[in-house]
Amino acid sequence: MSNTVYSINGPVVKMKDTRDFSMMEMVYVGNKKLVGEVIGITDAMTTIQVYESTTGLKPGEPVYSTGAPLSVTLGPGILQNIYDGIQRPLQDIAAQSGAFIDEGSSVSPLDEKKTYPVTLKVRPGDYLKGGMVYATCPETPIIEHRCMLSPLLEGEVIKVSPDGDYTINDVVAVIRTSKGEEKELTLCQKWPIRTPRPVAKRLPIERPLITGQRVIDTLFPIAKGGTAAVPGGFGTGKTMTQHQLAKWCDADIIVYIGCGERGNEMTQVLEEFSELIDPKTGRAMTDRTVLIANTSNMPVAAREASIYTGITLAEYYRDMGYHVAIMADSTSRWAEALREISGRLEEMPAEEGFPAYLPSRLAEFYERAGYMVPLGGGEGSVTIIGAVSPQGSDFSEPVTQNTKRFVRAFWALDKALAYARHYPAINWMTSYSEYMEELGDWFKKELGEEFLTCRQRLASILGEEARLMEIVKLIGSDVLPEDQKLVIEVSKLIRVGFLQQNAFHADDTYVPLEKQLGMMKIILYFNDAAMELVKKNIPVSLIAQTGILDTIVKMKYNIPNNQLEKMEEYYPLIDEKLASIQ
Repeated sequence: MSNTVYSINGPVVKMKDTRDFSMMEMVYVGNKKLVGEVIGITDAMTTIQVYESTTGLKPGEPVYSTGAPLSVTLGPGILQNIYDGIQRPLQDIAAQSGAFIDEGSSVSPLDEKKTYPVTLKVRPGDYLKGGMVYATCPETPIIEHRCMLSPLLEGEVIKVSPDGDYTINDVVAVIRTSKGEEKELTLCQKWPIRTPRPVAKRLPIERPLITGQRVIDTLFPIAKGGTAAVPGGFGTGKTMTQHQLAKWCDADIIVYIGCGERGNEMTQVLEEFSELIDPKTGRAMTDRTVLIANTSNMPVAAREASIYTGITLAEYYRDMGYHVAIMADSTSRWAEALREISGRLEEMPAEEGFPAYLPSRLAEFYERAGYMVPLGGGEGSVTIIGAVSPQGSDFSEPVTQNTKRFVRAFWALDKALAYARHYPAINWMTSYSEYMEELGDWFKKELGEEFLTCRQRLASILGEEARLMEIVKLIGSDVLPEDQKLVIEVSKLIRVGFLQQNAFHADDTYVPLEKQLGMMKIILYFNDAAMELVKKNIPVSLIAQTGILDTIVKMKYNIPNNQLEKMEEYYPLIDEKLASIQ
């Protein structure tokens, strides 16, 4: 029975009358050996999704079985690399074939010639279980790579190579399994991308992922091991927000997935990250970053795989005991790829043409986040921050609505704020975070009870302003009593002086939590002092004329992050300015 191509419909290829393939098996299609995956089997037809362009493919060309699922190669050399959606290294391909990827390009995901100084952690006679570390080597100057036994293996170490320089395919140890088989251990292993890597235990979420962005850390925090969505229409700053989080959040490793985004955006990420100095280590940001670039002009099916490739790489580093943050930009393009392939498969469409299994696929992705105890012990986490691009900023469309079901932090970007140059354009009325309850104890312990109190008061002032603005729109602000006029002035102070941030200012691009708390206390101190004057019938217009509001707004620039004691100078200044009115 010949395994040959019967029909071709874009990335969907069918074979007739064959029983040689299994579901989710990786295959090579045609004479060019295009990478594909079996996604449907019936008695008569086998359906394959091809992850490369099928231009030039003809019926009758052979299809080769691999007997294994679509997998990624895990080992030293992943960091500092840039891959396409199926883990082909783009720099190596560019050196081989120029700016565009040739069909059937077969390049090893990891550099097979590079040697690493390896330290062996086991001796003959040791018993290794899945997930245990048997060798380490410096992958980059700041990240130690820990080679772990595959979760599917265990056995007694019978042979160990001496410490020294090895390539990823050199045998460094040999184990004998319980069945008596001898398995050679190299520095790398393979893992199927659609299968979550097993862990010993899932831990409760109790620590925040600190981003240095005030609107996120103070009002809508995300936990380490948590999930967040960044929905926003075109031009609202999703990519910019994710770049900022990738640069500054306190994760050890960043996995940035550019899924169906414009090529120039991915170029910007590459250029920025290679020039950026990591504030924690003083080294290049790329030393702890892996980029997966599946731009909008690349084959659509590979978009679908890129999300799973990224999360599998993240889980691998989590199992070493690192905290990993994934930026998926954007899951809407991924959902569009699902819709396109579903249409070619002639499946029954659900809402807005998306396949009926869209919610379960989204759940499958976001559920792979978490704070875990890996099989080898210690702690590690995967935090997922996914951008969503609803057409026309319509948050009621299926991808946004279904994502909302599976994430617990929702940072809604607002077109009006973005066009008013308010960055980050996260709308404080439509965003939310469900992590505050779990993180409350951590904030109390690290910053004291007052952090939660100040945060609550800030949120209530902003909520009160939103209610008042409805009245102002109808009848103008002149009719409001003075205390309500003060609420509007203080809200403006919070919006411009606290929530708005300058990504290009050395002290304002990243703000430590202590400074965030200090800024809140100064704003609330002014609010309380001004309210006392208002009670004495002093109009808000007189308070505004003192210029104190502008002084408070500028404190984010005037107080360096390493001189927080300067905050104390603001309290007597507020008293002095307000006393001058009485």
